[in-house]
Amino acid sequence: MTIRSNPPGARVFLEDKEIGFTPVSTDFTYYGTREITLVKDGYETATIFQPVRKPWYQYLPFEFFADNLSPAKINNRHEFNYQLEPLRIEPQDDILNRGWELRNAAQIPE
Repeated sequence: MTIRSNPPGARVFLEDKEIGFTPVSTDFTYYGTREITLVKDGYETATIFQPVRKPWYQYLPFEFFADNLSPAKINNRHEFNYQLEPLRIEPQDDILNRGWELRNAAQIPE
């Protein structure tokens, strides 16, 4: 499995285990939905639940032949590309105003 990001150099976590910086490749032993988290300074942290589908030869009855009788080792490669969004920085005044609005709406005394 190869994971790339635009821009490159994002820190990659696969099921909360760090595997490196994009572009990065790692082996995997099972298919299904994988949790991929990309972290890079100046960009929003992205958490993606990426489905990794089985190839046709991993379904019965082909699986038996592919795993046991194939003359060559079969490698299944998946490549995923992600676009990172720039970090949105809200002005401090906007954040404080929203806080005051929430406090007033909840009628919490100071």
